[in-house]
Amino acid sequence: MSPGGTEPLPYWRLSGFYFFYFAALGAFLPYWPLYLQAEGYDHVQIGLLMALLPATKLVSPNLWGWLADRSDRSVLLVRLSSWLTAACFTALLWDSGFSMVALATLLMSFFWNAPLPLFEAVTLAYLGSRVSRYSRIRLWGSVGFIASVSGLGWALDHRFAIACLPQLILLTLLAMGLVTLLVRERTVRHGGGDEGSLWAILRQGRVLAFLAVAMLIQVAHGPYYTFFSVYLHDHGYDGRDIGMLWSLGVAAEIALFLVLERVLGRFRLRQVLLAAILLGALRWWVLAELVAQPVLLATAQLLHAATFGASHAVAIQLVHRYFAGRHHGKGQALYSSLSYGFGGMVGSYWSGLAWDLLGPQAVFAAAAWCSFPALIIAWFWVDRPGRSAAGRGADGAR
Repeated sequence: MSPGGTEPLPYWRLSGFYFFYFAALGAFLPYWPLYLQAEGYDHVQIGLLMALLPATKLVSPNLWGWLADRSDRSVLLVRLSSWLTAACFTALLWDSGFSMVALATLLMSFFWNAPLPLFEAVTLAYLGSRVSRYSRIRLWGSVGFIASVSGLGWALDHRFAIACLPQLILLTLLAMGLVTLLVRERTVRHGGGDEGSLWAILRQGRVLAFLAVAMLIQVAHGPYYTFFSVYLHDHGYDGRDIGMLWSLGVAAEIALFLVLERVLGRFRLRQVLLAAILLGALRWWVLAELVAQPVLLATAQLLHAATFGASHAVAIQLVHRYFAGRHHGKGQALYSSLSYGFGGMVGSYWSGLAWDLLGPQAVFAAAAWCSFPALIIAWFWVDRPGRSAAGRGADGAR
């Protein structure tokens, strides 16, 4: 039901978008570097091309978020950006030259980075005061990611060549576009209250600290998202192993989402975030030092539940708390731009530069060290008792 109790929650339509959005990501993120490597690109070129995807988040979510706040037609913009993503991606089916791949990736990612933060705002608008139920809708994105990454891992070892990857990704993007046609328009504006100016929100130390922590977390994830599959392949893992290891991490994320409502009802957002950062440092250290140990590597993948799942769920609720009313869309876009955009771009690009120069182990070790400034900032400034007027959020999370 809607907050007013008169409209049923379109659970499966909302979940369906997350499913296909992340199914496309599950086909792209783990295997696109392998596709580029098979096409003859070196590690620096791969790092640069993969950095284009988060780089456009510096502009794209903010522009589309501004349009959503001005028009209050978020669902229409989700549909438009989803279909334009698929249209731009088709260029990758016809030309594998570096210039064309770079241009198509840049255009495709500009549109692909738009629908998710817009849809997050739509989902939260449908949920109303029951924002803690967000994780039960969002978990279907994780299911889609697992279905895609595990299925492709098996397929690439058996019947399909890596050269077929662009066509498979395009199919998932088209499915994502079709699902958007089923979601009804929903206002994301919040009535009542004086939210003040966006600048007044951004001047708050707790908000700046939160955005800095979110950015550093994604810098640390950069080597993982860009080179984890290449790293595993170079250490003798086959496509099935790669798919299973990626799936294991996201399966742990799903398990967390199923219990996250209770976790956030027991612990402060700050406590969950600090634990996620610490576990992230441990995860990247294991990848640096123990990649040849399958059991320990699989155990480290379970920590994806913390490093991505918990940190993202906490971030969504903090954005919902800090950026109220007419600033909500801009807040979602700003979070996406600075974390997955700037942080992801820096992480992907520097890992490509350092991969051959310093070696994979040093790159993942650097990712582990990147977690410590994030930990310090979060400890002193993020959601700290006594520093914020907000204790328990309106959603009931502590």
